[in-house]
Amino acid sequence: MNQRRISIAAPVFCGNEKKYVNDCLDTTWVSSIGKYVDEFEYKFAEFCQVKHAISCSNGTVALHLAMLAYDIKPGDEVIVPTFTYVATANCVKYCGATPIFVDSDPETWNINPKLIEKVISPKTKGIIVVHIYGHPVDMDPIIKIAKKHHLFLVEDAAEAHGAEYKGKKVGSVGDIGTFSFFGNKIITTGEGGMVTTNDNNLARLIRQMKGQGVDPNQRYWFPMVGYNYRMTNIEAAIGLAQLEKIEWHTKQRQRIANHYKQRLSVDPRLIIQPQMSYAKNSYWMISVLLSNDMPERSIVMNRMDQKGIETRPFFYPMHVLPMYKENQLQSSFPVANSIYLRGLNLPSSGSLSNEELDYICDSLLECVK
Repeated sequence: MNQRRISIAAPVFCGNEKKYVNDCLDTTWVSSIGKYVDEFEYKFAEFCQVKHAISCSNGTVALHLAMLAYDIKPGDEVIVPTFTYVATANCVKYCGATPIFVDSDPETWNINPKLIEKVISPKTKGIIVVHIYGHPVDMDPIIKIAKKHHLFLVEDAAEAHGAEYKGKKVGSVGDIGTFSFFGNKIITTGEGGMVTTNDNNLARLIRQMKGQGVDPNQRYWFPMVGYNYRMTNIEAAIGLAQLEKIEWHTKQRQRIANHYKQRLSVDPRLIIQPQMSYAKNSYWMISVLLSNDMPERSIVMNRMDQKGIETRPFFYPMHVLPMYKENQLQSSFPVANSIYLRGLNLPSSGSLSNEELDYICDSLLECVK
């Protein structure tokens, strides 16, 4: 067929996005105050089955606010999976603290719960888990570890809108959840983030910190150093419209994942991220591992690109990045190293047709020969 270029994760606007944004423009409520901010927060909390959802300017900020809420400071340590996007480690570094990395589980690619206690020290204050590419972490054993050692537990759910762990929405299982609404996420506000929690005190503190630290009862009185981490009413308007259609968005991701699984199963050397029995994967990205006997990933990506198909490599593990490489032994993270070297993300936009998915699958099967 005459194939257009297929991007990795184009957003889909199929609801009230234009209507709500035009309402912001018509009423001139375009900054961080407005009805859409309040409504988006209320509806997102309802969706995640939590008491509080606090909007902010992006997913990295959401993580930073979580660290600030727990007063993370120089000398502290926070446990982080090495296989994640860089923001998960950077939010700890912003506070002058040290991220301590843990290798991946070979089945889910998430943080390996069995390795966490080995790196706990007197300096450890908390754990950040990441629901990588939309698959929930096995939370129960980590919750037990956190309680045993009196550590906080933050869920980085930037990639996992709508994913579930044992029937509970991610972002509601740990002490705090954080989300991103970047343009390639399952639902988007362009940029934007959200912090979720059931803790009233944490919610109050995070809400105050993200708004310059202003006293909520006394205008222009600032009892603390805060941050301008607010979401705009326009962004929230887009987010609310997206959230109204989130069941459609998540069903499209499931359709796409099922299509890939069915078509690519003819080559058992292609390993798609599995879905464990305790999990409902939101499939932010359809992620596959290439077998060692296939061409190198860069070769496969170049071949796909020539066919008009955008793909992406997996994230670099944190322990190989220049600012985190010191004191981290690469041999200590064999699973993450292997996953990174062989991992490939395929187009995952909810707008993909079955015909386009067939073309992608046919092309991949040809490119890995």
